Amino acid sequence: MENKIYIIGAGAVGKALAVFLKLEGKNVCIIRGSVDNTPTQMETISIQMDEGITLKADLEVSSLSSHVKFDGILVITSKSFGNEYLAETLSERAFNQSIVLLQNGLGVESAFVNKGFSDVHRCVLFTTCQVMGDNLVRFKPVAESLIGKINGKLDSLDHITNQLNNPIFKFRVEENIQTIIWKKAIANCVFNSICPLLDTDNGIFLRNVAVMNLGQTVIKECVNIANISGVEISENEVIESVKMISKMSDGQLISTLQDINNRRPTEIETLNFAIVAIAQRYGKENDVTQTKLLGELTKMKADLNIAQ
Repeated sequence: MENKIYIIGAGAVGKALAVFLKLEGKNVCIIRGSVDNTPTQMETISIQMDEGITLKADLEVSSLSSHVKFDGILVITSKSFGNEYLAETLSERAFNQSIVLLQNGLGVESAFVNKGFSDVHRCVLFTTCQVMGDNLVRFKPVAESLIGKINGKLDSLDHITNQLNNPIFKFRVEENIQTIIWKKAIANCVFNSICPLLDTDNGIFLRNVAVMNLGQTVIKECVNIANISGVEISENEVIESVKMISKMSDGQLISTLQDINNRRPTEIETLNFAIVAIAQRYGKENDVTQTKLLGELTKMKADLNIAQ
């Protein structure tokens, strides 16, 4: 059975996924997560690929207020700091529907789980996207993005993955999703703090040894907290992941730097600060000093830009 797919979040990831699904004949609607009371309209969205290829599709774009009830898969691509509001709003209109969170960070699913949603999934993205203009997005895949169950049934996970998978933006099922979430969150602690502070692109870790050394310090601190929390990962596998992402997304700006440049709040709370909060629970705050400092500086930079 084909579900309608509601993509909540009209940023780079949401628009790219919507175009690729529409081109596969899926019934897709983009919901603006941060803008309400706007009329539903059709918009032409273009995705810029490598080798000068541009893909286009006409998409239905609406706001939450346009939907009394949601009947289909809800894919959340908006910023995680809005999850409490979304969980409250969707609890009245989509309580029994499948929720898939395409968001970075630790614990971003908590708002939906605490609200009682019974079919919640996390997706760890391995792709880079950047808004280049009005309804123009640059997209570059790094690897298959992984979807795993937080709660719900395994057959629901298989169905959701099949519905979202497409030849360009690929997805597959991951049974051990929490380990993958931690690995990606640690990599994001590196990219989403160091790149904005240096005002540079993702490829810096392969171009500059000193920057990579700083990244490895953050990885060492965060992996230690992951292991204390019962998630067994090694420094080397995260280092290799950072190198791979850096190579595949050379020239791309990390989402946090894009947010800062556009005077928007960042998701640093679910990255560096989330690791620090877990470290504090174990009495290990002094073991994450670099991770904490980089997070604080990133937040200061974002707050100063917003205040201008």
